Amino acid sequence: MIVRKLQDIRKSDRNVKSQQWESARLLLKDDDMGFSFHITTMYAGEEIKMHYQNHLEAVLVLKGTGTIEDLGTGVTHQLAGGVMYALNAHDKHVVRPTTDILCACVFNPPVTGKEVHDESGAYPAEADMVREAALTN
Repeated sequence: MIVRKLQDIRKSDRNVKSQQWESARLLLKDDDMGFSFHITTMYAGEEIKMHYQNHLEAVLVLKGTGTIEDLGTGVTHQLAGGVMYALNAHDKHVVRPTTDILCACVFNPPVTGKEVHDESGAYPAEADMVREAALTN
């Protein structure tokens, strides 16, 4: 059984921050659950472009408002507490929070916690990370 407190994760290296968001990674690949689980805050006024080419993601908005635009179709959806979106086709998208958006996110395959978004808005596949580490060591 794994039991963790969000307040403890927020004080650890599992809490990752960028200019656009902050993500507390409660479960990661090394927890062997088959997915990773994050509590993420996307900051108001930002335009967050993402394209997870190597991961599927489901997001439940807990509180806050904004929009998500599917860049493949141009369709925009309203985000608010209780709305879930799933990027089931590696959808290229942009989130535009009008207020801070607090959400719960699940990634499959699980992230390791060391990923950073690349120029396309994706996390690299784990094999890419292993190859890059081998080249730098």
